Amino acid sequence: MAAPRRPDAVLFACNLNRVRSPMAEGLMKLLYGTRIYIDSCGMEPSGELDPFAVAVMQEIGADLTHHHAKSFEALSPSSFDLVVALTPEAYARALASTHAAAVDIEYWPTPDPTDATGDREARLEAYRATRDALRAHILRRFGEPSTKAG
Repeated sequence: MAAPRRPDAVLFACNLNRVRSPMAEGLMKLLYGTRIYIDSCGMEPSGELDPFAVAVMQEIGADLTHHHAKSFEALSPSSFDLVVALTPEAYARALASTHAAAVDIEYWPTPDPTDATGDREARLEAYRATRDALRAHILRRFGEPSTKAG
């Protein structure tokens, strides 16, 4: 089955814009480059990116170090073709923020790796699992890129 048509602009949304949505944004940019405009936001953006998220994304060549947390209001979700919410709260906000616009909204339930306990390696494994689940979902939804990052 062919993947649906790729949108021109995708917004990933979660609660704080410091773990899941930046990881999804980084994966999309790594896979599709500039073919799709990609951004991310949070309901209550936190200023600092999670260092475990940065580490597991660096493992696959995605650099999140220039990411700055943004809010729904700062990005105007209705200007995107697709908003992908990664938490139930972000899904509700996306629906409310785009109710009068022609924007597709999808909800991809994504576990929060910050809930992981244990030593550093156990916690990194939780972040890797989230990263890999997001990558699999992105590839299912948008299809294999024809060339890496471009």
